[in-house]
Amino acid sequence: MSIELSQGIISRIMQAYDKTPREFLNGPTEHVLQVLSVKPVPAKGDQVQRNRLIISDGVCFAQSMLATQANHLVDSGQISKFTIIKVANYSISPLNDKRLIILLELRVVAQHEGKIGEPANVETFPSAQVSAAVTPAPAASTHVPAATRVDDMQQQRTRPTISKPSNSRGPAYPIYPIESLSPYQNKWTIKARCTNKSDIRPFSTQRGDGKLFNVTLMDETGEIRATAFNAVVDELYDKIEEGKVYFISKARVNIAKKKFATSTTDFEISLEKNTEIEECSDQSNVPIVKFNFHDLSKLEDLEKDAICDVVGIVNQPGDLTELTSKAGKQLVKRDITLVDKSQYSVRLTLWGKQAEQFVAENQPVIAFKGVKVGDFGGRTLSMISSSTHFVNPDIPEAHLLRGWYDNQGHAADFHSHSSGGATGGGGGVFRRNELVTCRHVKDSNMGQSDSGDYFACRGTVVNVKADSVMYAACPGDKCSKKVHESPSGDWRCEKCDRSYPEPEYRYLLTMSVADWTDQLWLQVFNEIGVTLFGMTAKALHDIQEEDPNAALDIVQQAQCKAYNFSCRAKQDNWNDQVRVRYGVNKIWPLEYKTEAHSLLETIKQYQA
Repeated sequence: MSIELSQGIISRIMQAYDKTPREFLNGPTEHVLQVLSVKPVPAKGDQVQRNRLIISDGVCFAQSMLATQANHLVDSGQISKFTIIKVANYSISPLNDKRLIILLELRVVAQHEGKIGEPANVETFPSAQVSAAVTPAPAASTHVPAATRVDDMQQQRTRPTISKPSNSRGPAYPIYPIESLSPYQNKWTIKARCTNKSDIRPFSTQRGDGKLFNVTLMDETGEIRATAFNAVVDELYDKIEEGKVYFISKARVNIAKKKFATSTTDFEISLEKNTEIEECSDQSNVPIVKFNFHDLSKLEDLEKDAICDVVGIVNQPGDLTELTSKAGKQLVKRDITLVDKSQYSVRLTLWGKQAEQFVAENQPVIAFKGVKVGDFGGRTLSMISSSTHFVNPDIPEAHLLRGWYDNQGHAADFHSHSSGGATGGGGGVFRRNELVTCRHVKDSNMGQSDSGDYFACRGTVVNVKADSVMYAACPGDKCSKKVHESPSGDWRCEKCDRSYPEPEYRYLLTMSVADWTDQLWLQVFNEIGVTLFGMTAKALHDIQEEDPNAALDIVQQAQCKAYNFSCRAKQDNWNDQVRVRYGVNKIWPLEYKTEAHSLLETIKQYQA
């Protein structure tokens, strides 16, 4: 097969950037280029990995970045060194004093055995030679293995076109895809759909009070969040409606603050007083909503506070409940239980208006976009201000889920991510990817934050303080406070203001756990104690009343055993002394076969 590269096109693209960046995309011709190298750019935090490519037209070569939606071409080996590609859509992104080509849409043509031509760096290539360079050179011959060809349907994807409202002057600057935005660009316009618009929310800082609102914007390449503050809120809030498409320009792109960001992009937009927002009547090439669903069984693989999309059947709708926050604010919430084909269930919490307006009749299929992952009592999900949900959406995933549940899923047994509270025995899945040593827990000062820190560790129980492993608790519903025996023989609970004939005995103990680096004193509560001793606290108390030595033997038998622990480090104040407590949330006895397979997979990763 003969290959003719689009010689001179890279230099022409770079020169045309100052005038019309997409000038060469309006025609039917795709640009044939060769990949000279592929270099993965390591992801930082929860960012998506990028791939940097050096591309050549046979005359010049230039730096480029592959759009994340095309990462699969690198992962599957379709794009590698010397691969021939056809580029159908691109954009130019300034990077410091250079320009980077963002490859938005491309397809693989063939694999080649070597470099075609002797290309020079486009940054030093004389512009006067461009016209001479476009004369085709003798074609290179290459063999095209069947395995390297991209599916014909992928090859026929149409290029997006830029449309302007017939009754408007159109965008002020060239239209860029969201994927290519960066803080180094000033003159840009995006054509995007508003998929979510928040309420106006007040905030307070050391510099004073203010207000803000944010919107989630989406085009065919990705999503980004935009935020307006104070006076800009009054100017722009009524101009944007959910579901509509807009031209947006003259705003500032900043690096996203991951603490507040809800999209997967590395950047966010700040709407300013001179920002222009104009409704676009042509909604072509702007999807209504895009999902990236995760199976409920895979939630353990996500980091705490990650943002994800899920689709499931509402198995238990839950009632609306009221509660008071630590700040004394009255809140309303609704907990629902979702299930899916992976035969897992998860608790999802809705807040405020979302909880009040939620309706789930006849166990509907609901797609949730942008929910937050938590780990209170196992993996949980929670809707936040930017989250949205769609009841019985007309998408393939929802139809498949509906058919599965009606035919067989309604009778299935589901694994639960949640233990139903803050502590638990062996429920859920141990997150080995978060495993740390006891020394790391101490050296990294875990527990210093206001909300505490969660960690996973593996260790051996070295010592259990046998003098106090349980206490007499209130048997009242959801109380569990310590009770005291009165002279009359009853047990008094000051919180409930009631007396009971008998208490409920619950475990509360401290034990030392050690690994090869250090040891930690862990606080253990009732459910964990049942796993450790193999019996309830009441059963151990009865044995202790009859034979204290036998009870002591049971406690000592819990020592010298290894477990996987899910823990929380939290700072507290005791007798005017600040200290960090380590509490056990979950515990799993070691399954050596599983641990051996896990170690084997780790070794394979190092060998890859």
